[in-house]
Amino acid sequence: MSINGEYLRVTPEELTRALNDPEWAMDFAEETQDAQDDNETPPAEARHFTTHGTWHMLDFLLRRSVFPVDIVHGEETVAEAEDWGYGPPRYVTADRVRVAADALTRTTYDRLIRGVDPHELAAAEIYPQIWDSPTSLEWARDLFTGLTAFFQAAAADGHAVVIWLD
Repeated sequence: MSINGEYLRVTPEELTRALNDPEWAMDFAEETQDAQDDNETPPAEARHFTTHGTWHMLDFLLRRSVFPVDIVHGEETVAEAEDWGYGPPRYVTADRVRVAADALTRTTYDRLIRGVDPHELAAAEIYPQIWDSPTSLEWARDLFTGLTAFFQAAAADGHAVVIWLD
């Protein structure tokens, strides 16, 4: 079993409803995931996206680059929400999604990993402890590209993003 980074695009109205009714939000997230699991929706068209087990590596790389928005853990907690796996869900407002999308547009994966030694990830105990070769840094490349497209689409549509680990 692994820990996965999960993302759900929500309209401003859906975010308000989620904040007022966290149980509805959890049901909505599960329904959206289930509906998308049946097909391979491109990240730019998806309402749900997962970074699978790369979430911790991406967090390390983004923090190292002083990224302006916490797109791995979210910035605000959905108050009174149940644990969705590894804590309650958090979210990024539509305004902050635009900031994140803009920064992601200017951030390449090559720039994120430039100068990183896999041993740094091992020393920092970055999940899932697979940092035994330089090629391990390539693990998150495709998911970073997908996450960028997901945030760009969310920003273009004026959506907020709910984030959780499960």
